[in-house]
Amino acid sequence: MINSTPQTVTIAGSDSGGGAGIQADLKTFQARSVFGMSIIVALTAQNTKGVQDAYFIPTEFIDAQFDSLADDFKIGACKTGMLASEAHVKCVVKNLKKVDFGPYILDPVMIAKGGHKLLEDDAIDSIKNELLPLSTLITPNIPEAEVLTGLEIESKEDMVKAANYLKKLGATNVVIKGGHRDSNYSDDYVLLENESFWLRGKRVDTNRTHGTGDTFAACITSELAKGETLRDSIITAKKFIQSAVQHGIQVGHGHGPLNHWVELEDDIKIIE
Repeated sequence: MINSTPQTVTIAGSDSGGGAGIQADLKTFQARSVFGMSIIVALTAQNTKGVQDAYFIPTEFIDAQFDSLADDFKIGACKTGMLASEAHVKCVVKNLKKVDFGPYILDPVMIAKGGHKLLEDDAIDSIKNELLPLSTLITPNIPEAEVLTGLEIESKEDMVKAANYLKKLGATNVVIKGGHRDSNYSDDYVLLENESFWLRGKRVDTNRTHGTGDTFAACITSELAKGETLRDSIITAKKFIQSAVQHGIQVGHGHGPLNHWVELEDDIKIIE
């Protein structure tokens, strides 16, 4: 039966080093047994040490990629990552309103692990005002949530406040990832339409964490494309990230990539 296989698409930047961006998303899609596609918004010259250069794809070619995929495939869920500039955000907004790619996961990528900016300042308002209201779920880390809300996040209570603030901006569902907090655990706050809870994973002492945000959002996208609930998809993604960090691989000299070959480990605690 044509198009019966679960299909997903990532709309993001390419990481030439293979650890984050489009490459991490496609590896995650493959690991979670969905057919993954890509719409490339930007190219980066990048390795585990950082981003050395970037090239933004002309918006007309982004339009062409959207049209091409919409003409042939039945995409069950989609995500965005690095969107580079205001013009590119607006281009993606226009196209997401035109096509039906299923539930949409917004990973508001702003800064690479090495500190290189991946989003121009003038694009932030477009993400908040135009892209965020289109999303099924937004998955910022703490620094990204601080930029989007203008709030200082230093505690779990601050994470709750930030999530509620994003709801008021128009987000339907929110996960604020707690990996940047100084704690023995990595606690993520999940605020859904009708419930909220915390997901706790034990912190792993490693620098093999390049692409964690991309992989987390891509895993959620994969599960939604397979028909799983949003709650279960988020829990599965937390387990996948925990396993991928805990069982690291040795690649590169800097912030190394995750291990996308891992099996899920049931060592995540759900705190209602």
